Amino acid sequence: MTVPPIKNAAEHTASLQDGRTVYIDGALAGDITEHSAFRNSIETAAGLYDFQADRAHAEAMTFESPTSGRRVNRAWQMPESYEELVARRQALVLWAEQHGGFMGRSPDHLASAVTGQLMGRDIFEAHDPARAKAYWDYYVYARDNDLFLTYVIINPQVDRSKAASELGNDDPMMKIVDEDAEGVTVRGAKMLGTSSIMANEVFVAHLQPLRPDEVDYAISFAIPMATKGLKVLSRKSYEAHAVSEFDNPLAYRYDENDAVMYFDDVKVPWERIFVHRDPDMCRRQFHDTPGHIYQNYQAQIRLTVKLKFLVGLARAVCETIGTVSMPAVADSLGKLAAQAAAVENMMWGMEAKGRQWGKYFVPDRHAVYAAQTLTQEYYPLMINTLRELSGGAPIMLPSSVEDLQNDELAEISKIVQHSADGRPAAERIKLMKLVWDAIGSEFAGRHTQYEMFYAGAQFVTRGHSLRTYDWDKAAELISTITNRYDLPNGS
Repeated sequence: MTVPPIKNAAEHTASLQDGRTVYIDGALAGDITEHSAFRNSIETAAGLYDFQADRAHAEAMTFESPTSGRRVNRAWQMPESYEELVARRQALVLWAEQHGGFMGRSPDHLASAVTGQLMGRDIFEAHDPARAKAYWDYYVYARDNDLFLTYVIINPQVDRSKAASELGNDDPMMKIVDEDAEGVTVRGAKMLGTSSIMANEVFVAHLQPLRPDEVDYAISFAIPMATKGLKVLSRKSYEAHAVSEFDNPLAYRYDENDAVMYFDDVKVPWERIFVHRDPDMCRRQFHDTPGHIYQNYQAQIRLTVKLKFLVGLARAVCETIGTVSMPAVADSLGKLAAQAAAVENMMWGMEAKGRQWGKYFVPDRHAVYAAQTLTQEYYPLMINTLRELSGGAPIMLPSSVEDLQNDELAEISKIVQHSADGRPAAERIKLMKLVWDAIGSEFAGRHTQYEMFYAGAQFVTRGHSLRTYDWDKAAELISTITNRYDLPNGS
């Protein structure tokens, strides 16, 4: 059998030309690889596969599938030791560096989630051997084809004060409406399909708790994006509204997009169903397996790169406007550096405190949740600090790159856009356009919102931290002190 080569950009791009149903601005998108709302971000995502296929990176980025012999991304690897976990993380860092951490749902995210869940294969076996086999077979298929997966695991925000089953006719949630020997039919909506437009398949599940009687909602499965009846409703494209790459360097290239997915009587075959009518198992597939740990560990790996990018951007701004040596500015830069380093150090701590989960090596659960709790606070604080350090510099810029192609305006820009560090006016403008796309544009606003809520509201991540902290050890420390003394004699 001929072993396929490492997946590259051409293979991924071709796989997206499958006739999927994507709507934007009131119309069908057609070929998404050519559409002005998506083509650049698709090119960026596809470029990740070219990076891993490059002979210079292949060893670091990929491992040999034990079934097909094909080299696939290390995100699909199930580490059996600390050393394998570190090698896997190093690959994920290299990928994140290609997009500065701005692709929150890059292919390694869902690969990490699915891989982590199936490190707890025994949990699925206990639920239903047939569903467990279906999920394992799917994992092997997705791994050996190095698929780009996305997921939708949240219900639409209709009335959060009510359970799904209490909404009556107002219920838009995806649920089972029929089933037969061939499979299950589902109808309704799920969110947030980040990167769905550039993904091969979508994994559908429930991260939010379900009541015991809500069995119609309790299903987990995966289907191709071109499945009949699956309708993808894109949000506004920031890429489509980017004037140019020079003017909107992040939005132009890294707008991974988000979408509502509507399942219009979608038929899901049994071989693609992993949980069936079991509300508790919907929870267990995330939290009783390493799945939730691995998906959020990947998110923190990516975020270490993104925070490092922001810190570098902050220093570059201060050097350009001549404030870098001012005591107050140095204080702010030092704090930013400490915050970024704290997250990176916590990432290493997740690994150092990791433990065996059967034959697999898993990052420390509480360290992952502690990092999430802090980064939800850190990210908007760091963005605000970068705003303060930048002042008006990223606002008072030429309207577009076309100003610099006008000789008269270009000469004025040379006078106005003076840099303390001696960089040419065009380079200063280029930097400040990048700053604005990171802190002030519509693209930037989406990213602040994303980093604050992708893991759930703050009370959710704090709840994870609460549940996984070693409270017994903390109580033991209290007892160690209080057991040494008592009331004075005679009291």
